[in-house]
Amino acid sequence: MSRLTAQDFPPEVMKLFDKFVHGDISRRDFIESSGKFAVGGMTGAGFLAALTPRFAEAQQVKPDDKRLKTSWVEIPSPNGNGKVRGYLVQPADAKGKLPVVLVIHENRGLNPHIEDIARRVALDNFIAFAPDALFSLGGYPGDEDKAREAFTKLDQTKTREDFVAAADWLAKLPEGSGKIGAVGFCYGGGMVNFLATRLPGLSAAVPYYGPQPAEADAAKIKSPLQAHYASNDEKITSGWPKYEAVLKANGVKNEGFVYPGTEHGFNNDTTPRYNEAAAKLSWQRTIAFLNANLRG
Repeated sequence: MSRLTAQDFPPEVMKLFDKFVHGDISRRDFIESSGKFAVGGMTGAGFLAALTPRFAEAQQVKPDDKRLKTSWVEIPSPNGNGKVRGYLVQPADAKGKLPVVLVIHENRGLNPHIEDIARRVALDNFIAFAPDALFSLGGYPGDEDKAREAFTKLDQTKTREDFVAAADWLAKLPEGSGKIGAVGFCYGGGMVNFLATRLPGLSAAVPYYGPQPAEADAAKIKSPLQAHYASNDEKITSGWPKYEAVLKANGVKNEGFVYPGTEHGFNNDTTPRYNEAAAKLSWQRTIAFLNANLRG
């Protein structure tokens, strides 16, 4: 059976699903509303099942890959939630100190997909660290719906400080070179943009379809920034031109890419929103950008 893509669903269903994953409508609302666009006998519940992540099928790097050394680490976050826990991944045969990449999840916490992304980053000869914003609420619960619900209960002011604490800790990591980059997706893309406004020592920022900071905050950014957007994600993508203008006006090295025919979440290969061509190209650009700004 061939893999489903966004083109296999009515556009209205994809828009409803985007609202659902961002908490704008409930599960019941999605099922009832999407059912109005049913084709081929597919129900609203069927649409939801088809769009639900399949982590095991999409996994690219096994958790026990011998090329990697993995561990779970808790670090202090005095200005945040007290502590933050994350997944630390390092090349097993690292030669010398390596640059570090903070990997920031979507609005469901540190799920298996983002753990896999961290392992992919490490295989490109970086140290990767993926914190779990849900740690203060017990951590990623193993269920996307429960994770999304828990996310709404976070104190975002404290959560932002947790990510700042993670970056500060990584800057002092003995195995690290002191050079830090950040890559994030959706909520994580917005968090990367935020960190760029807060951390003058951030050497590379790569937000994927993340909300942009306010203009006054964007003017504080010094970090080289590479942004990735989906063409069918008007709500987020429409903010890029103004953001780009502020970065250019302040002499910040930046580049932005909008991928034609793609949905929000196109890099997430666990759901039909995944677009293989855009994901591969954007990831090649991401690794090249990290290499260019974090090494040497």
